[in-house]
Amino acid sequence: MKITIKPGREKSLLRRHPWVFASAIQPFDSPIASGSTVDLLAPNGSFLARASYSPTSQIRARVWTFTDESVDKEFFRKRIKTAIEVRRRLKVEGQSDSYRLIHSESDGLPGFVVDRYDEVLVLQSTTAGSEFWKETIADILVEETGIQNIYERSDVDVRELEGLKPIIGNLRGTLSSFLFPITEHNLKFNIDIQHGHKTGFYLDQRENRHRVGELAKDRDVLNCFCYTGGFSIHALANGAKSVLSVDSSADALALLEENIALNRVPADRHTTLEGDVFQLLRKFRDENRSFDMIILDPPKFAPTAAHAEKASRAYKDINLLAFKLLRHGGILATFSCSGGVDASLFQKIVASAALDAGTEATIIEHLSQGGDHPVSLHFPEGAYLKGLVCVKG
Repeated sequence: MKITIKPGREKSLLRRHPWVFASAIQPFDSPIASGSTVDLLAPNGSFLARASYSPTSQIRARVWTFTDESVDKEFFRKRIKTAIEVRRRLKVEGQSDSYRLIHSESDGLPGFVVDRYDEVLVLQSTTAGSEFWKETIADILVEETGIQNIYERSDVDVRELEGLKPIIGNLRGTLSSFLFPITEHNLKFNIDIQHGHKTGFYLDQRENRHRVGELAKDRDVLNCFCYTGGFSIHALANGAKSVLSVDSSADALALLEENIALNRVPADRHTTLEGDVFQLLRKFRDENRSFDMIILDPPKFAPTAAHAEKASRAYKDINLLAFKLLRHGGILATFSCSGGVDASLFQKIVASAALDAGTEATIIEHLSQGGDHPVSLHFPEGAYLKGLVCVKG
């Protein structure tokens, strides 16, 4: 099936951006099956790209290739082998037995996320195209990695936009236990691939947990939105004086306590507190509490640019409160994983928060996702994780 792009709307494809919106496509009569492969043509009829088609999503087509190569099993095998080789060259396995193996558009496989947790792969399919090829991809993953167990976590909200229902369960193999430990920088973490956030763990923060942990030595640390305690345990392992871990999920805090027990860290220096972070930060302010380091790693406040204004207020609120709770010379490690808030806007938000808090602050480091979460030069949306390490003056 061939689809023609409206005049003037082919520019993004010529720049190799992999998304085509419904408004950019000229009308056509014949129905196209969800996930099937289509050729994208310029208004003059010349070939632009080969893509998957979604009849329901506003992103109507997602590009597999900008050449006229066939999109078949061997096409996907080549892409997967390349992704595996990139991770091998990064030597990620020297830091952890768990990392991202396939990172969607940035690995040339839109809609596919595959995370490796030691000898288990967790696959997430988010688009009509990835769903169409999912079984083929699963077969190739088994063949190329030798890993027999693939668990599916295709339960994200964006599937609804593609006309897809959520799916969770074994895709390959007979995995019966979904809670098991992984290793990261010689520390152990129990993960839950069945119920945990994302595919079970925030693998994109691996290098940042290590770095922030190094900066936590001899400091009283407040870890907000702590989830299962990645930053907390790294801080304790690096000699933090004390760590207070805050999260609204009792289940996450219970798993955090298990992770404390898994590692040789001083449990007597650690405290958990269940509650709403926004409310607790205000309570700490009213009690005149203070800390040497505060970590803010909140959930995604702005999944798209349409949510940016509301998200900006939330980010400013928590960062303003954090600056007020920091002691002189204290460190704020603050993050945003919101695709709708770019790095420039995030820095402006944090700067505004410092201004309203009546304090000076200096950025000493910029942090982002690890190399196993690459960013295509043609797909800036892939750079979703932003982090600033600030020192309060």
